[in-house]
Amino acid sequence: MLRLRRASQLTGHQVPEIILLNSHDGSSSYQMLPGLFRGVCTNGLVCGQSFGEVRVPHKGNVVEKVIEGAYEVLGVFDRVDEKRDAMQSLALPAPARHALANAALKYRFGEEHQPVTVSQLLTPRRREDYSDDLWTVYQRVQENLMKGGLSGRNRSGEKKLHPCRYRY
Repeated sequence: MLRLRRASQLTGHQVPEIILLNSHDGSSSYQMLPGLFRGVCTNGLVCGQSFGEVRVPHKGNVVEKVIEGAYEVLGVFDRVDEKRDAMQSLALPAPARHALANAALKYRFGEEHQPVTVSQLLTPRRREDYSDDLWTVYQRVQENLMKGGLSGRNRSGEKKLHPCRYRY
């Protein structure tokens, strides 16, 4: 994975990036995705297939196609900014925050056993995360699910520290 930024945007609170994925052996195409990198928590949001994904197969003039694809992804960032701004302008009441965190828990761990609680997912790790808009709540939930470090219980009820065991 290679993350590309404009030289004028090397630092910032939320920096747009082109994420370039490639297989080590050329068995799959180059994949370029728009993404936002949040510097305060080193959290990244990859916008994915519905938002400007470009694939370039390993045949023909690959370098030229990758460059063209990068410009195509750059054109998507205005829409990404619009969606982020819309999420930031939507205040979530407590029931909606709990519903979002509960859905994320079930998606991540399944229905049977969740080692951590909804309130743990909603707990901010830093001062910048105390807002209750959709964007900030989403970032909090994502970080608490993926980074781990939350105290939880295993299936037999023993208290365990829940580290992140998955690469993302």
